[in-house]
Amino acid sequence: MRPRGFVLVAFAAVLWALIGLFSRAVLDRGVAPLEIAFWRAALAGLAFVLHAALVGRLRLRHGRDLARLAAFALFGVTLFYAALVLAIETGGISLAFVLLYTAPAFVTLLAWPLLGERPTHAKLALLVLALLGVALVAAGGEGARGVRVSPASLSWGLAAGVAYASYYLFGKWVLARYAPVTVFAVVLPIGALGLAPFVTFAPKDPAVWALLAALALLSTYLAYLVYYTGLREVEASRAVLVATVEPVVAAALAAAVYGERLGALGVAGAAAILAAAVLASRQRSAAPRQRPATDGGRR
Repeated sequence: MRPRGFVLVAFAAVLWALIGLFSRAVLDRGVAPLEIAFWRAALAGLAFVLHAALVGRLRLRHGRDLARLAAFALFGVTLFYAALVLAIETGGISLAFVLLYTAPAFVTLLAWPLLGERPTHAKLALLVLALLGVALVAAGGEGARGVRVSPASLSWGLAAGVAYASYYLFGKWVLARYAPVTVFAVVLPIGALGLAPFVTFAPKDPAVWALLAALALLSTYLAYLVYYTGLREVEASRAVLVATVEPVVAAALAAAVYGERLGALGVAGAAAILAAAVLASRQRSAAPRQRPATDGGRR
């Protein structure tokens, strides 16, 4: 094990946690959630296209792979980016990032029909633990500050979790065939195109453009590069464990900047959801893992 890998993965998790602050700041300046999601995908996609072109990783091996990558884009970018910002808008940063980590539970539900992975008794127990966590979060509005538990916020948060699960469900196939820089050079622009018909563009001052650029270039482009570079040096399951600091950091930043607090039941539910995510990643550590394709030290 190489400590540098863990540091890189943890750094990526912190960059992803900043999505909440950047998104909330842009929302407060009157930009709609779907436009935020669009510019995040479009600007980060442009960065990856330029990167992939510079390192000669822009072409796909087979034209038929484009259809699978487009499906990944619609779930992992169009739906994921939109649902996460909508969850932040309707419920707050802390709630959105806690519900995001229901993704391993959705992997358990979807991996059987999509990948043929029959759920074990242990996986089903973790699914029940995650569902219990969601129930506690849903009942935990009392005592919360700056966090709005509602049908809309719960639905968008869980939708983000479903979409986030696609990174595992599609990733097992795609990372065995292409370097991450190639994948994101394709899926981010397609994901942005999927959002474009639903976006009403608002006028933006330089401060808003700076926040959108930070969201796209720091919390998306750089975060993906750092994470997959770190993943080369540590086991994928252990990287996932380190990355679970993301909702903890997001909630801490939301508390410090916006005064957000989950109620007692919400905290208990969040702990149950994160425990299920951590235990699920530990279970996967015993299974063979596909390593990301390399690209000569550049992503």
